[in-house]
This record gives sequence, C-alpha cells and structure tokens, in this order.
Amino acid sequence: MGYRLAAMSTATPSRAPSPPSPAPASAPAGAATRAPRVGWRVRFAVLAVVWGFSFLLIKVGTSAYAPFQVTFGRLLFGTLVLAAAMAVRRTGLPRGARTWAHLTVAAFFLNALPFSLFAFAELTIPSTLAGICNATSPLWGMVLSLVALSEDRPTRRRVAGLGLGFLGVLTVLGAWQGFSGVDGAGTAMALLASLSYPVGWIYVRRTLAGRSESHLSLTGAQLMLATAQLAVVTPLFTSMPTAFPLVPLLAVVALGALGTGFAMLVQYGIVSEVGPTTGQMVTYFIPVIATAAGVTLLDEPLTWNTPVGALVVLAGAALTQSRAGAAPRTPRPRRRGERRPAQR
Repeated sequence: MGYRLAAMSTATPSRAPSPPSPAPASAPAGAATRAPRVGWRVRFAVLAVVWGFSFLLIKVGTSAYAPFQVTFGRLLFGTLVLAAAMAVRRTGLPRGARTWAHLTVAAFFLNALPFSLFAFAELTIPSTLAGICNATSPLWGMVLSLVALSEDRPTRRRVAGLGLGFLGVLTVLGAWQGFSGVDGAGTAMALLASLSYPVGWIYVRRTLAGRSESHLSLTGAQLMLATAQLAVVTPLFTSMPTAFPLVPLLAVVALGALGTGFAMLVQYGIVSEVGPTTGQMVTYFIPVIATAAGVTLLDEPLTWNTPVGALVVLAGAALTQSRAGAAPRTPRPRRRGERRPAQR
C-alpha cells in the first residue's frame, strides 16, 4: 500500500513509492557480494500483489472488527515480523532520544494515521476506490515538495502531470454526474490517508535521512511506535469484540504479517538491488491489482470511469515523478567575503 512506510533516504519524497520505510544509509559490508536466491522481478511481482490485495484485506477485516482494531492488528503482526527479522540478523534498535522522537512523528504520519484512515474509509467505499485513492500519493507529494523542499522546481511536465492526475480523480469519482453514488466522507478519508504519506516522507527526509542505523533498525522501531500509538487509542474508542470470526481475523493477520512486515522487507531488498527508481514502479501496479481483487473476489461494482480514471491518475503520477526537462537549480549567491569553492 501505499504504502505506506517511511523512506529514510535522500530520494525526493514526491518520487517515493506509496508504501515507504526507512532506507539504509549504507549497505552492510559484504552485502554486494551476496546474490539473492529469488530474482528481483519475481519479488517485485510478489510485492505488487501483496500490496494490491491489502485493500481487499482491509475490507474483509472491517466487516467484523472496528477500524482501529484492524489497524492495531495490522501494526502488531507487522511489528512481530520485523522483530523476528531483527533477531535473526542481530540488529539492535536505534539509540538517542531525538531519533526516537522523530520516529514517533514518522510512525504517526506514515503508519498510524494513514492505516486508520483507510480502514475507516473502507467502511463506506469499495476497496477498489481506496486503492485508486492511494495512487494519488505522488501527486500530493509533488505539491508538498514544491512548498517544503527548496531543491524541487516546478516544470511544465510535472505541472501537467498534476493537472492530469486531478482530472483522473474527477473521472474516477464521476464528477459530471455530481459525484452520485460516491460516499464523500469515505473518499475524503482515503485521500487524506494518501496525503499523509508524503507529509511523513518530507518530515523523514528533513530529520532522519542519512542515519547510520540500518533500515531494518529504523523501520522496526517506527512500527513499534505506531503499534504503541494504536495500543493507546484503540481501547479508548472501541470495545473488546465479543466474537472473533475466523476469516476477518485471518485477513488482519495477513494484512500485518504480509502486507506490512514481509512487504517492507521485500521492498528494501529490491531497492538495495536495483535502486529506488525501479523499485518505486510498484506504485503503478497496486491500483490495478486492488481493482481486480475487489471486483473478482468481493463482487464490487465496476463502471467504465473507474479503470479509465485510474489510468489517468497513474499517467499523471508518472509525469510528476519525471525528471526530464527539470528546471536548473538556482545557485545560492555568495556572501561577502565567502570564497568560491575550489574546482577540481
């Protein structure tokens, strides 16, 4: 999903995939010599399927459990997967009060808030629409990065992509029909969840980029903090379920163990092997798989404007992430008495 987890690297947030997590500042010694047992293309396909099905799992989970309970279970089982990976690899947690404070904010914007919003949204909107709304994260990311990151400059192509993506959203929602048949509150929550990701990416870039800790250490700590946040919120707004239906319970377990914990491990293996540019392409397959899963397995309705609008959204998102024709970076004027850097 978009999912989705914090991208703790120096990559521009507007180009990061929707499900993001802290990226390693440097690869461990000998990592380049260890060839993965499964090719990255296979792992890429598995990641797309897992994240695409996450919206279906949310829908199934919220059919029996409260949205906060689904989110708490998702974070709990995802944390358990990462904790097991940390134990196997003998990876410790990060140190420093300031690091943990920044991770607390990242956990809120990249995990606790968007996961909860998607769970609440799918009480009233189809999982297909939630998956398409998730694909708007790069569009939100471009807008925010132009405001918050001085090195990002608007270009005609990226502005055109933003406008195209906006038209795609209107197409999905059937604007010419007065948005009839679309739950406004649920759609707004899904779009706010998608907005939360780039907010978190930008915060992480400003505060935690370039850390010496491994991505596993930072991501594990981040999910632990998000789980703690939901552990506080969930009892305040929900009551203990009187029954535990098996299928929704298995959906929550799969959502956490596979869609969060396992997916984060696979994502960073792909990024470390082929780079973030190729790794982020998984974003464009998620809404396609989410739509196919919702229609075939949940019998959700599908009209022509949903797939057409989704393709327009993805085309716009791709344009916003394009570097072609990027405006040149304006050099900072030298202060009085400042020497020009030596040329090598």
